[in-house]
Amino acid sequence: MSDSTNSTRRNFVKTTTAATTATAVAGFPHIGRAEIGSSNTIKVGLIGCGGRGTGAATQALKSDDKVKLWAMADAFPEKLDGPLKTLGAAFGKERVDVAKNRQFTGLDAFEKLAASDVDVVLMATPPGYRPMMLRKCIEAGKHVFAEKPMAVDMAGIHHLMETAKIADEKKLAIQHGFCWRYSPANRVGFAKAHGGEMGRITSFVGTYLGGTVRALAPDATQPEGMSDVEWQLRNWINFEWLSGGPLMEQCIHAVDKMAWAMGDAAPVAAFGNGGRGQRRDAGNVYDNYSITYEYPGNIFCQIQQRQYSNSFNENVSRIICEDGTVVGPWRVSTKDAKGKTNWKYRAEKGVEQNMYQTCHNEFFANLRAGKIVNSCEFMARSTAVGLLGREAGHTGQRITWDELWATSEDQAPDNPPLDGKMPIPAPPVPGIDKLVKA
Repeated sequence: MSDSTNSTRRNFVKTTTAATTATAVAGFPHIGRAEIGSSNTIKVGLIGCGGRGTGAATQALKSDDKVKLWAMADAFPEKLDGPLKTLGAAFGKERVDVAKNRQFTGLDAFEKLAASDVDVVLMATPPGYRPMMLRKCIEAGKHVFAEKPMAVDMAGIHHLMETAKIADEKKLAIQHGFCWRYSPANRVGFAKAHGGEMGRITSFVGTYLGGTVRALAPDATQPEGMSDVEWQLRNWINFEWLSGGPLMEQCIHAVDKMAWAMGDAAPVAAFGNGGRGQRRDAGNVYDNYSITYEYPGNIFCQIQQRQYSNSFNENVSRIICEDGTVVGPWRVSTKDAKGKTNWKYRAEKGVEQNMYQTCHNEFFANLRAGKIVNSCEFMARSTAVGLLGREAGHTGQRITWDELWATSEDQAPDNPPLDGKMPIPAPPVPGIDKLVKA
């Protein structure tokens, strides 16, 4: 982050709340609240111009023919070129109107974009930056779509809970990127489990067993002349302060589906295992987790995550009920108590089935209708469920929900300069590493 944001995240929480009232009027979105429901053009800014950012911009542009991509920001200048060409070819210069003076680069690019005249920000940056970037955008009076997960540590979660309050006060919308909740098929399947027609929910089993994801090669080394911070940013998924590790960055979808199945009730505790089975690279993230979550009512749920080569793959959610099971997230169906399929989802004609598109369709439709949906607190809590499991795996201990919320571990430095040093901590060792106390 830039030197202009020079307070720590913990202090940032304390100092910005007092300033909220003073900045609320000055921070109105470019489109006045009374005009959101009109046919005015909605100017969108994109922070984070990788593959997911390009996807989010595509979905935003498809959601409403009066949406215009107006500004872009990324740490690295070359990251803007490809998306600009791709999006410009798909939607034309009238819809993708990002002038040079609205193309922001560097680690302070997000601040420049937030200070511009965009109405809505799409945020698809590494998760370690997300809490502070979201706060900056909300303070600037922007509606925000933010990808998952929302933080990599509990300091970030506490920060987000404060941001949720600020967004409420300023009547700003925050849309989440827990995409499966926008899947029409899974909405129907989860409704069957929640509706009671299959009896009481007794457990949930979620798997995210897949191959490696942009992992550094075992012999990869930092290029000569490149700083620690730049190298780690360019390979962000391999470093916990940036990605949160694979349980958070990738398997958070399975964790969020578990939370959804459990009615978003707070878990009691989590325990389990994790480690580096195949990885031998310079990063410090695990490549496998096996976590058990305990929920009220003596319900135990399982999350299995793995990024291994040459191994069995599965990405499946199973909501286990007294009289059967709801199976998803692909080809959503139900099975009876004997395991026989007795229902399959059939797409309704004319209903958008792409969950990413549905997410943005609903977001922009709500803005047009003047309906402000602030999902920041939900996002923070669902992310915290992932952190509960990750910390249980890292420490080898049973950790309760209350113990987790009493901590404030801060892994993500607020403003490391691009040319700065950033030592890589060793991967956690279960049984030795401890939960960081407040």
